[in-house]
Parts: sequence; C-alpha cells; structure tokens
Amino acid sequence: MPGHDPKTLIEIAHASGEERPPEPLDLGARVRELRKARDWTLEQAAMQAGLARSTLSKIENGQMSPTYDALKKLAVGLEISVPQLFTPPARDQVNGRMAVTKSGAGNAHATVTYEHELLAETLTKKQMLPYRARVRARDLKEFDGWVKHDGEEFLYVLTGVVMLYTEFYEPVEMRRGDSAYYDATMGHNVVSISPEDATILWVTSLG
Repeated sequence: MPGHDPKTLIEIAHASGEERPPEPLDLGARVRELRKARDWTLEQAAMQAGLARSTLSKIENGQMSPTYDALKKLAVGLEISVPQLFTPPARDQVNGRMAVTKSGAGNAHATVTYEHELLAETLTKKQMLPYRARVRARDLKEFDGWVKHDGEEFLYVLTGVVMLYTEFYEPVEMRRGDSAYYDATMGHNVVSISPEDATILWVTSLG
C-alpha cells in the first residue's frame, strides 16, 4: 500500500484489533528515536527488521511512506506494537531512580564487529546509554563505512588494546585505562589490535 500517509496506517492498525494511539507524529523521527534508544546503527536496525538499509534510511528521513507490511517488520524488529511507532514516549519527570546490572546480566546484542551488553536496561527515558562491548573487529574493512549517530560518546578501555579510528583525526592506539570523549556525529570505528578480543565501556548521550 505505498502512498498511504501515517494517519491511514494508524487506522489500518486500529482495524487489525490494535489500540489506536491518541495522536500521530513524525514517523521518521519516531523510528530514528527508537533506533537510537537501542544504540543501533541503520545497518543493525535494518537487519533486525528485515528491511534494506536504504529503505530504513528513506523512512527516517521522510523520503518514503512505508507499507503496512514494512511497519509491521519495523515493529517486530524494535519489539513494539505498530501503534507505538506513532506514539511519542512519556516525558514525565522521574526522580530517585537507580538500576543495578550484575556482571554478565546485561542485554546482549551481537554483531559482526561488536558484541554489546546493554546496561541499566530496566530504566526508561535515560539520558545516557551505557554498554559494555567486546570488540571483534580486527580491520576497518569489516565495517560498512563509518558509524555515526547523534549525541556525544565516552569510551573507556577495559581489557586489551584497541585502535580508535575517527573521521577527522589520526588513529589512536588505546590500552587498558585509556579513555576518549568525542562527538558521535563524527564517523568512528574501533578495532582490537591485541591477540584477544578487547573489551570497552561505552556511554552514549541520548539528549
């Protein structure tokens, strides 16, 4: 059903027995927000949803209206319902929050180049996304271009030796205890240059 606007797609979702959200919003911005909340690249999100990277990019940038089948794939990939794609998250003020993640108990997401363990998953509406990553990549050629996303990012090397590649700076070799803070809209990739997979702590701002 190409060409249908978001309002029509909400009506289709409602007709299928799902709850109609109270107010539609910019679908592309909402999909991008949901993807970034999971710290997924376009490639990761497209793979999770079973869509082409170019298709997801066009959806996020408002260059195409997805079919209902594409919306369902997106919802399944993001582990939400179709109406939630059109529902803005609540912005209520929450105070006194805390989350403890025991070692090895984080939510694991493996890719070809990294093995992420998402931390503090029980907290919603976080301003930061912390995660531990095992760096599998050994060469820049293993990446499909630069990783880029909104926000700022902090990297701290836990074990092994890594090389931090960025779009505008010379590569930097980093060892245990070394850290870097950078603009995440600048292309960046990390590879392990030690015999074993290196491990790092990453903290990404969501603001």
